[in-house]
Formats: sequence, structure tokens, C-alpha cells
Amino acid sequence: MKLLIIGTGSIGERHLRCFQQLGRCDAIGFCETHAPRRADIAERYGIPPEHAFADLDSAIAGGPFDAAVIATPAPTHIPIAIRLAELGMHLLIEKPLSLTTDGIEALVRLIDEKSLTVAVGYVHRAHPAVEAMKEVLDSGRFGRVLQIRTASGQAFATLRPAYREVYFAKPELGGGAINDMITHFYNVGDWLAGPIRRVMTDADHQILEGVTVEDTVHSLVRQGADGGVMGSYALNLYQHPNEVLITVVCEGGTLQAEYAKKRWSWMTEASGAWHHEPVEMPEVDVMYRRQNGAFLDAIESKGSVLCTLEEAIRTLNVNLASHLSVKEGTWQTVNA
Repeated sequence: MKLLIIGTGSIGERHLRCFQQLGRCDAIGFCETHAPRRADIAERYGIPPEHAFADLDSAIAGGPFDAAVIATPAPTHIPIAIRLAELGMHLLIEKPLSLTTDGIEALVRLIDEKSLTVAVGYVHRAHPAVEAMKEVLDSGRFGRVLQIRTASGQAFATLRPAYREVYFAKPELGGGAINDMITHFYNVGDWLAGPIRRVMTDADHQILEGVTVEDTVHSLVRQGADGGVMGSYALNLYQHPNEVLITVVCEGGTLQAEYAKKRWSWMTEASGAWHHEPVEMPEVDVMYRRQNGAFLDAIESKGSVLCTLEEAIRTLNVNLASHLSVKEGTWQTVNA
């Protein structure tokens, strides 16, 4: 397995590090247009000069590679994916899949024609608490899902201090809390409670310094096979605690994933006791190694990717409907 990482910003570098830690690739190369950063990444990760490329053209010429991770700004994802798929490369595409639906149908056709494996980087599906909830929900143990709530927030300026200088500050590059952050939870909600059918979103810039993109998002949704599940998704990028709380209320019980407490829990009786199950989550890289390992397993026909192209297209359509809802102040139907 020869793997190419395209883009070594914070997420691209994380992918490079995590694939190295998995130890399952015979060679890893990367593309980085910024020469000083390219030299730094090559030195820190022991990448030989012949696998440290200044652009995609030179990487393709220096191949062949079996698979690629696309970690460039969102508007470039689909054009790069189409080019690499034409060469027969399996793809892990960072989220969001794109900022429009342009080129999506062509990519889907090409993937089918070439029988390629494609994963999209909605990494919260790899959180062990979320995976545990997914397993029990699919088992039917708690009955039909009635409601889902996600609430998350973090001190974004502290955790990602370069946010003013990178894509996050620019809506045209995929910046803002809808495309960059709450999209993760739309995607997790799709996985746990079914596709989002309708959405009403309120979003605005409240306090995050040095940018004008939204830092707060509140969305009400209807989701599930028949739209019968009611949902709410709330997020901000300035609170002090770094936390994610996902609650799923079913006919036969309530489930919660609490990232900060490294556990998932359930309750099945009114005023009853919570039953807590701890999960191992020492660092964020754990989720990326789980996601990336699943991608390699799928290429080798040993398993499935955590987020398929089809599922990521659904989430893209939720993002687009969410933005339109903010603009028009109305409920929006999500394109199927």
C-alpha cells in the first residue's frame, strides 16, 4: 500500500501521523505547496525527499500511489477526487465533502465504474462512545428513536489559535461553524437516528475575535426514515469547557455519549439510575487511527469505511439547507 497525503495543514498532518502509527503502508508521500512547511514535515516524519512533493502534478508523476487522503480546502475536494479516481486511487476525503453539489454525480459514476473505496472524514463516528450507542440502537434494544439532541462547544481560539489565518475565517473556503464544526454532528445524527429531512437553523457571529463567520449554530430538524424523529443540534466556539453531549431518547430508554467524561450511559426507568460504560479515549488521534484503519480494511475487503460517500453527500445537503435556512429564516427541505 502506497499512500499519498494531499495537504499538510493541521488535519493533513494528523492523517500523516496517524497512518504512520498504524504501520500498514509501505510508503507514505505528501503534497505541500508551502516550501518551508514541506521541508519541516518531511524532516519531522522521516519522509524521503522523493516522496515530499510541491504539487499534485509532481506527486502523480512520482507515483503510482494506491490511495490518497484529500485534506485541502473544501472547494478543491471534488476536482482532486475526480482526477485521482480516474487514476484508480482509493480516496479518503476530508469533510465537508464540498461547498456545492457541482461534480458530485460525475464522481459517484466514476467511483462505481472503477470499483474504488471512498471514505469521508467524519471522524466522530470513530469515537468509541458513539460506536457503542450505534451498536445498541441498531440492535433494537431500546426501541424506536424519538428524539436526538447534540450540544457541543469549545474554546476554539485556544485550541486552534491559527484560526484567523486559515480557511476557517473564509466562507468561500469552507470556514464558519456550519461547514467546519456542526456538520460533524449532523453526520453523527444521520448515523444514529436516520437522515435529516428538514432543518431550521439560526446561526450568527457572537464573539470569536478576528473573524466574521458564524461561531454559534442552533438547528432544529426532522429526521429518520419517515421524518418522525425530532432533533436539535447546538454548538458554540467560545465556551470554556470542551465538551460534546449526544442524547438519544428512545421508546425504551435514553442513551448519552459524554466525551469529556469518556463514557456512554443509559437509563431505562423514570427517575432511575444511569448505567455508565467507560470508553478508552486518551487523545483525539485515537479516532483518526480508528477511522483510517477502517479505510485500509475496506480497501483490503476486510470491513467497511465509517462514513461512505453517499452518507457524506447527505450531510453536504444538510449543510447547504442549513445555510439557506439562516439566509431565509425558514424551514428548508433537505435534498434527497
